[in-house]
Amino acid sequence: MFSHMTMAFARWIVIPSYGKNGPVHLMQRPIFRLVSQGAAWVAVFIILSGFVNSLKAVKLARIGQVEPALSNLAVSSFRRSFRLVLPATAATILSWFITQTGAYDTAKRSNAYWLYTTSPNPSSSWGTAVEDLVHAIRTTWIYNPENPYDQPQWALLYLLQGSMYVFTALLVTINLTPRWRVSMIILLYFWSWNWGIKLGDPMVGVNVFTGILLAELNHSGYPLRFARFSPLFAPPLVICALILMSFPSQFQDWAPWSDLLLRWYWRIAPQNAELMRFWPTLGAQMLTFTVVMSPHLRRALSHRWLLWLGKISFPLYLLHGSFMRSVLAWLLFARSKLTEIEEEGHQYMRYPLPGAPTFLVVLPIFMLILLTAAHFWAIKVEPHFGTITKTAEDIMFLKGDKNPTLPVRKD
Repeated sequence: MFSHMTMAFARWIVIPSYGKNGPVHLMQRPIFRLVSQGAAWVAVFIILSGFVNSLKAVKLARIGQVEPALSNLAVSSFRRSFRLVLPATAATILSWFITQTGAYDTAKRSNAYWLYTTSPNPSSSWGTAVEDLVHAIRTTWIYNPENPYDQPQWALLYLLQGSMYVFTALLVTINLTPRWRVSMIILLYFWSWNWGIKLGDPMVGVNVFTGILLAELNHSGYPLRFARFSPLFAPPLVICALILMSFPSQFQDWAPWSDLLLRWYWRIAPQNAELMRFWPTLGAQMLTFTVVMSPHLRRALSHRWLLWLGKISFPLYLLHGSFMRSVLAWLLFARSKLTEIEEEGHQYMRYPLPGAPTFLVVLPIFMLILLTAAHFWAIKVEPHFGTITKTAEDIMFLKGDKNPTLPVRKD
């Protein structure tokens, strides 16, 4: 969300300085600039997805409960698909309806870059609107995903793809001993640097396999064994990870620190690695590894407010785009007048960005509204998706003495 805020109102944070070896604002420096690093936080999200999806199956496999582990994988893969597709479809329908009512018009006519580039126009008729809605839902789940009504949903296909990586990898390795299973996952990790990009995979494989390895690490004795050294190794590892995650997506040679990382990228990166994601991906992996190994960090991240933010993180992801292009745009530009603005040699009539005092007043109000809506979604809307998923599971899964569709061969 904050990366989209940056793209809308403070695009200068995206670059590491004001020109090559030029002056540097505090928010352009490493760690501070993480508010604009969408690629880094997507990597963290994918790693956590791999970690959570494999955690129970790995635990069962380590205690010899292979059959329950396989059953857990089958059910989890089924549920994961529904729990991604259903909320995303609902969010798309919500944004589609907002579009047709013209509620994005203010954002469309503003001078906030991310707002006006991601705000779609209403369809020419309600019949066409229905066709556009079906198209948007379909294109969310195909390669090179693009949802015109909710641009942030581009990542959902890769989350689903990552889940399938988890289930497939564990299905193949679940019968192995922990040592050999870890060896195979490490092999897949390095192999995925080669085939990931060719499959339209923005480093999903390497992050998902990292999540599986972290699940294995979590159930091993290493975190407990190194717990007393956590105050020594955790702070420098976290700082190093956050610096790597700060690597800019463009103009990397403009600042000395990012230019150094750029030169090291050309020396050590695999052939198919993606420049803008390489260092943020490694930084995200280092950060999550440190959290798993450090009981002090896990305790700090277990604060009830942080747990609450984790609970509403997916609703927040689904809703923030629509709310930014409607509620935030109204709050910021309600009293503005269209002004002629020049951009790349062309003249446009747009609402100019307000000053800092307006942002200081509006942003807390907007965050309160958005967080309240995300909380409401989590406690009132999400349970309905769970009910639908459970109903589909009961219908589709063969349980008890139900007769199969085709007779079972008996030799």
